Amino acid sequence: MSHHPNPRALLTPLMRGVLDRIARAGHPPLHALTPGQAKAAYAAGAGVLDIPAHKLARVEDLKVPARDGVDLTARLFAPASDQPLPVLLYLHGGGFTVGSVASHEPLCRHLAHLARCAVVSVDYRLAPEWQFPTAVHDTWDSLAWLRDSAAALRLDGARIAIGGDSAGGTLAAATAIAARDAGWSLALQLLFYPGCAGHQDTPSHRIFASGFLLEEPHISYFFGHYLRNAADRDDWRFAPLDGVDETGQVRELDGVAPAWIGLAECDPLTDEGMMYADRLRMAGVPVDLDIYAGVVHGFIQFGRAIPQALIAHNDAARALRHAFGTP
Repeated sequence: MSHHPNPRALLTPLMRGVLDRIARAGHPPLHALTPGQAKAAYAAGAGVLDIPAHKLARVEDLKVPARDGVDLTARLFAPASDQPLPVLLYLHGGGFTVGSVASHEPLCRHLAHLARCAVVSVDYRLAPEWQFPTAVHDTWDSLAWLRDSAAALRLDGARIAIGGDSAGGTLAAATAIAARDAGWSLALQLLFYPGCAGHQDTPSHRIFASGFLLEEPHISYFFGHYLRNAADRDDWRFAPLDGVDETGQVRELDGVAPAWIGLAECDPLTDEGMMYADRLRMAGVPVDLDIYAGVVHGFIQFGRAIPQALIAHNDAARALRHAFGTP
């Protein structure tokens, strides 16, 4: 992304109005709070601009066993169906530190409705109590459990996609690579503005460092709680774009699941999302990339105020239906 003399001019009028209202509310930024306070503040504000929760025929609370014996909470959302439904395993955003199944429930319900599929949303464990790579392990364990449990849940285990937004997109991308390694077929990786790079040094990080909702201090705050040390930044499970494995090699992307990637134009993460899409394409992976003009990180949860949110929901659902082979 090239330099822009006035990046705020890129915002749509509605997006600018939302940011102005948020600023006038005067709430302390998450990075000024303790992690516990940040979790509570994020939970309290998550639904303010989101769409109403769509009614569905099936909503079930689940328990997902992790490798260390902990049961993760998860929730299944599904429309009515006489046949086993394809399923999206969804990982919420929140910088690996905040967010939950509850904060992203309207999104997951809407995707289930629009894509005519089931969505299983998982509460992977959060920092700072649980640092890298616990969230990675929880995601992998959730995928393994879903593959094994699909039939019992009346789901189609042959049609599984993985997705997430922001930090959840990072987890989904890394897990798609691991699934390729294990020989597990995934129908799609659905990535809303994923974090992909180990170091935040792209032009979009500089251009949108302040005043565009996700600010540089937020990113440093989240990663400071999640990562154990500087070396974790260069682990491919945190940085699927440019991270390396235990041998020091960047992970090849040949054979990973097809991708739909939805980015916000005015977002520090935009450049690394585009770079990841390019790397996937260079590896021969089918990629559908949509960049939503004039909106900021997190916009998919602003459906009451930002029309691009609902456009992105529909685009993502269309990608899911195509990947699942459903009409």
